[in-house]
Amino acid sequence: MSGHSKFANIKHKKEKNDAAKGKMFTIIGKEIAVAVKEGGADPDNNSKLRDVIAKAKANNMPNDTIERGIKKAAGNVNAVNYESVTYEGYGPNGTAIIVDALTDNKNRTAANVRNAFTKGGGNVGTQGCVSFMFDKKGQIIIDKEECDMEADELMMIALDAGAEDFSDEEECYEVLTQPEEFSAVREALEAAGVKMTEAEYAKKSIKEHEDIIESMKKYDTMEAWRRMHQHIERSLEDVLTEFEK
Repeated sequence: MSGHSKFANIKHKKEKNDAAKGKMFTIIGKEIAVAVKEGGADPDNNSKLRDVIAKAKANNMPNDTIERGIKKAAGNVNAVNYESVTYEGYGPNGTAIIVDALTDNKNRTAANVRNAFTKGGGNVGTQGCVSFMFDKKGQIIIDKEECDMEADELMMIALDAGAEDFSDEEECYEVLTQPEEFSAVREALEAAGVKMTEAEYAKKSIKEHEDIIESMKKYDTMEAWRRMHQHIERSLEDVLTEFEK
């Protein structure tokens, strides 16, 4: 009986992982379509497409699936027109959240995002309400178990190619770049035979706001976050004084 239960658990876990992988492949497929539409189907002349292909490979998308996606986007003049949209808001305890999406129906996506925020105990905010806390960066994650290179050597390759920061974490290495340097750094690592677990653009919190975020945890309401945003141009000391009144 226990053997049957173990098999059922493994099967359930595999189905869950397959579903997650399927969703990721769908997202990447849309990103490929957008990249091809904006810059053409030749990766050599389309840096955005090269970056999406790298992301696809990092997520173990089969090469034939990538190639089919590119050919489909290039040859289908009636293909769905996806647009990039961004939503900002607050999660539980005032957690700052940014949602980047690709959609062919802004109204439907806005409703779905708003519903997700509500179910999670948060709410959608106005444009710019939390984005000031983040910078767009190129982010590359390298699993230590899949990298034979020494940390110092890996760091020098990344920094020489234009990386902004290199972090040696417990289970992985993290490389951060300015958006315009992302492709060059990724290609340098790729040329060195480095396998990347993740390679994409990400929103990273700005250091100067991290103390504010930590300090605001004791103000356990959405209203506190809204008031903080109204006074964000002032110094941290002035902001906290305002909340303690």
